[in-house]
Amino acid sequence: MLEHLEEIIRQWISHGGYYVLFGLLFACGLGLPLPEDVPLITAGILIQQGRFHWGMAAVCAWCGIIGGDCILYQLGRKFGHDVDKIPFIGRHVNRKRMQRVEKWFQRWGVWVVAVGRLFAGVRGCMVVVAGATRFNFWKFLIADGLAAIVSGGLFMLLGYKFAQNLDYLKQLVRNIKGGMLATLLAAVVLIIAYMIWRKIRKSPGDKHDSDAGPPDSPPEGTASPERRPLAD
Repeated sequence: MLEHLEEIIRQWISHGGYYVLFGLLFACGLGLPLPEDVPLITAGILIQQGRFHWGMAAVCAWCGIIGGDCILYQLGRKFGHDVDKIPFIGRHVNRKRMQRVEKWFQRWGVWVVAVGRLFAGVRGCMVVVAGATRFNFWKFLIADGLAAIVSGGLFMLLGYKFAQNLDYLKQLVRNIKGGMLATLLAAVVLIIAYMIWRKIRKSPGDKHDSDAGPPDSPPEGTASPERRPLAD
């Protein structure tokens, strides 16, 4: 099924050129259930065949990716958590997932944008929550744009380098996605372990000790003993 879909996408982009490449990636940003790597790899293959130009393909792909994300950001900003009620988009962004990503934003800020853009499972939700929480638009755009250059450029390069060996290319893409997911999970586990270690390391009595006054000072609220003059 997926292979048949990939073949259809290749035919569309082959016939429609840059406009279809832009449109598909724009729609992916709005929740189209299509992995972004499919049109990106197809663009790389067409570059290798001399039917696409590197510069034009890169600009159209980047604008399509960021354009879709910006629209989704604005929808999140306007509708907040009610964005899940919007037809089509609500099928891919549910309230429970949004609440989880919102906690990530509170803890890690802009890094959620940079990392979340690389993973299809959280990408759309990340963009919506960025808008719903009024996350600074320019920070969002810069982080999202840089991450799109990395991920988009990687898949276009893979399509260009392995256009003659599509079976190997498919396996390589699966391995890369698996490796990225494993890296993310390992990073999350390390962060959680570090936070637990810090919590355990902090002694419960540290705050009490730091709040206590000097040993020789009188208790708060009591008068200091009256000093009497020394006898002659």
